[in-house]
Amino acid sequence: MKAAVITFPGSNCDRDLALAFESAGFEVARVWHKDSTLPQGVDVVGVPGGFSFGDYLRCGAIAAQSPISSAIKAHATRGGYVLGICNGFQVITEMGLLPGVLMRNATLKFVCRTLTLRVATTQSDFTRAYAKGQDIRIPIAHHDGNYTIDPEGLARLKGEDRIAFTYGENPNGSMADIAGILSENRRVLGMMPHPERANEAALGSADGRPMFASLMGGMALA
Repeated sequence: MKAAVITFPGSNCDRDLALAFESAGFEVARVWHKDSTLPQGVDVVGVPGGFSFGDYLRCGAIAAQSPISSAIKAHATRGGYVLGICNGFQVITEMGLLPGVLMRNATLKFVCRTLTLRVATTQSDFTRAYAKGQDIRIPIAHHDGNYTIDPEGLARLKGEDRIAFTYGENPNGSMADIAGILSENRRVLGMMPHPERANEAALGSADGRPMFASLMGGMALA
């Protein structure tokens, strides 16, 4: 299986994400945001965390207009997998791959710590390796992680079992404690916490590792 990891000006988690994919057995290609196509044979696109374009305008808004964005959207439309983490969640939301918007944290402060997430669904190739309701420890580091959506959209996410993770202790004011959501076909995941930073015990937690293993296994069976 092949993963492509995108780098924008200001990305700072692209290498970590590439290593997390590699540790699960993926062949990884690194892609610059000005490229207009993805490498041949890519199965999953990883959009990493950081501060793309310095977070000017809305976070992720400029990155969503980069040349590579059209290729990412086409990949998702074809049923390809996309994983957006932190700033990557903001970027793919600005692309229209996921509903809602990431707003400024309710505290108006940058938050950076490891906290508890609850696995809200196992009905995706990203989350099958976990148990529903399982608590996992994953780091966060963001200033604009307050997930906001209209009431109808929130009801739809809940009704379609598309909330992937929730916060045990809400750090940013996110509606319904949402930490990550899935697309309608369950092949696009956006989340604010950083599973690639919890990929081995030496980092303080290996609770992110099952996500990448789950994705590899699910894609092999697809």
